[in-house]
Amino acid sequence: MKKTATALLAVVILVCMCAVAGRTVLKMLYPQKYADSIAAYSARYDVDEMLVCAVIRTESSFDPDAESNVGARGLMQIMPDTLDWLCYRMGEDVPFEALSDPDTAIRYGTYFLHLLIEEFGDEHTALAAYHAGRGSVLQWLDDADCSSDGKTLDRIPYPDTAHYVDKVERAKAMYQNLYG
Repeated sequence: MKKTATALLAVVILVCMCAVAGRTVLKMLYPQKYADSIAAYSARYDVDEMLVCAVIRTESSFDPDAESNVGARGLMQIMPDTLDWLCYRMGEDVPFEALSDPDTAIRYGTYFLHLLIEEFGDEHTALAAYHAGRGSVLQWLDDADCSSDGKTLDRIPYPDTAHYVDKVERAKAMYQNLYG
């Protein structure tokens, strides 16, 4: 009987150690870098911090020098035209190169998410617009094969955008689980 209790205790301790180690590994895979900037701009623009973390992880893996093959730059992978539009909306003039600065990238990317969520009314559709562009999403909302109500997307016709939205939503759930 004593051997069974000792073996059971050893198994419980091993399981607990694995759970702690597993959580540590997950936090390495889903880091919370630039937490102060994310918290500040998420609060300022009323965007979920975990969503901002998920977008950054998906877009750049927290690499402030990330640049895509289509010319997007920074942690949140903003295109030059998008930055120009955001600067116009904010009454500012920021050079595209400034997106290599984490604070600047988070500020403009979070503001962009805010505008898209405000325009489309939900994160799912806003994420599709973040990836494929507002114009594409507006067309999809007018297509009965993509939207049954003209307000939310039931189906995203671009496989890469559908994959992107799913990836961000899964990352957000993981961030909520780890840090929320």
